[in-house]
Amino acid sequence: MDEDKIEKKSIPPKVEDGSLPTTFDPLRKYLSEVSRYGVLSREEEYEVARKVFEDKDRGAAQKLVMSNLKLVIKISLEYYNTYLNVLDLIQEGNVGLLHAVKKYNPYKGTKFSTYASFWIRAYILKYIMDSWSLVKVGTTQSQRKLFYRLNKEKQKLEALGMIPVPALLASNLDVKEEEIEEMQKRLSFTDISLDSPIHDESDDTIMDMIRGGDDVEEVVSNKEKREILAQRVKEFKKGLNDKEVFIFEQRIMAEDPLTLQEIGQQFKISRERARQIENRVIKKFKERFQNEFHELDF
Repeated sequence: MDEDKIEKKSIPPKVEDGSLPTTFDPLRKYLSEVSRYGVLSREEEYEVARKVFEDKDRGAAQKLVMSNLKLVIKISLEYYNTYLNVLDLIQEGNVGLLHAVKKYNPYKGTKFSTYASFWIRAYILKYIMDSWSLVKVGTTQSQRKLFYRLNKEKQKLEALGMIPVPALLASNLDVKEEEIEEMQKRLSFTDISLDSPIHDESDDTIMDMIRGGDDVEEVVSNKEKREILAQRVKEFKKGLNDKEVFIFEQRIMAEDPLTLQEIGQQFKISRERARQIENRVIKKFKERFQNEFHELDF
């Protein structure tokens, strides 16, 4: 199934700038159109995705795309700022959604929305990085040349004990002072680091997202497993008393665990008593999670 053959009305038209005219607001028009499409239930989603995967059913693919357009909007708004056009982000996210529809395997047990979010973010982030690189460097040959020479010249002057003011830089590089000031403005844009987290609540980085490639199912599956396990552990701690919770968090699960002596001092108990409580918590944990670990394939 070719992504390009899926009906393109699912992708909004680009606009020339970020402004939204009052007489014709393309974003509002697009949001109104998307609001007409309902969200599939888990059972419906699985059946539709199965038809796409097994039969290359174009109608089913279209249905899967349309039912997830709101997801693309939601993710696009996470990365929107006054510099970027939100419709451009939505368009790139929709391309990622099309890619997810093409690659998704419903038999691997991952929800389509979870899987698609990976590709939607990947396409949006790639677009943002490409756009900001263009803003920094500029589009003309002279701008690109100045971009690569400017930092070198600044470092050279600073090494000589001189302050690299625009006038001096312009003289040394044989360009107008205004061009130096304009390039410095470009360079002042906040850059995106490949090691930056995807969003505030994630430890995954942009690089993790982009290099996922064909291993995306494994990446998403592992993420789901970690989230399930974290929830199970949270529930497990509710059945412990204060001492047990402290020992569980500060010794059993800690990267830099406290010693039994330190725990004894904390609760004014002997080192041996602290060890007994630790063993009791470990036993409870094993009894609770023996089946869970097997189920989650850890």
